[in-house]
Formats: sequence, structure tokens, C-alpha cells
Amino acid sequence: MTGVTFYDEIGGEPTIRTVVARFYEGIAEDEVLRPMYPEEDLGPAEERLALFLMQYWGGPSSYSEARGHPRLRMRHAPYRVNPDARDRWLTHFRAGLDSVDLTPEQDEQFWGYAQHAAQFMVNSPD
Repeated sequence: MTGVTFYDEIGGEPTIRTVVARFYEGIAEDEVLRPMYPEEDLGPAEERLALFLMQYWGGPSSYSEARGHPRLRMRHAPYRVNPDARDRWLTHFRAGLDSVDLTPEQDEQFWGYAQHAAQFMVNSPD
């Protein structure tokens, strides 16, 4: 028997889907970030992020089964991700986290990951 994962602790798929849905509501209205999502409908991007986060935090491995290794920097390389884009991304992610009921410790862990991931994607100084 395996231990309880962070995914389980925070409420699993419903919690992650809520975070991601709120995040993409912000992306849809963001004049800097929206052009980085070339698909007319943000639904496929929303699904990819939800599956990625579920897997990352110990849930089902559906993301890797469908897409292989995340290769996050490579997948984002075509887009200019500067500090402004990073900060906007984090603003929308923060709104997503604020839309769910996490303990302060869970929020700190999830937010810490988001901050690290956002900084990792920066590929342009301006």
C-alpha cells in the first residue's frame, strides 16, 4: 500500500481542476499571456495543465501517458517569457490557489512550486 500523496491531501482532481479553471479564466483576459496560447479554445491547454499538475503531485500518470516527458522549457521556448509574463502567470495562478480551500502548509507548498516553475520558464530578460 502506498502512502497518501499531496494530490490526495489537497482533495485530488476536483481541487486541481478548480485551481486550473480559475487560472485560465485569468489567462483568457490577459493581453500579454493570451497570445502564448495559440489554440482558439483554451480548453486543451487547461486540460494539459490539469493533467500535469495531477501527475506532478502524485495523482494519475495520464499526462505522461498522453504526452510523454513534460519538457516544459522546450515546449515554452517559442514564446518570449520575460519577468512581466512570469509575474502575470503567477497572479493568475495565485487566484487559482485562492479559489480552493487549502491549509496554509498546503498553500505554501503549491505556491512554492508555482513560483519555482514560473521562474524556470523565463527565457528573456525583457
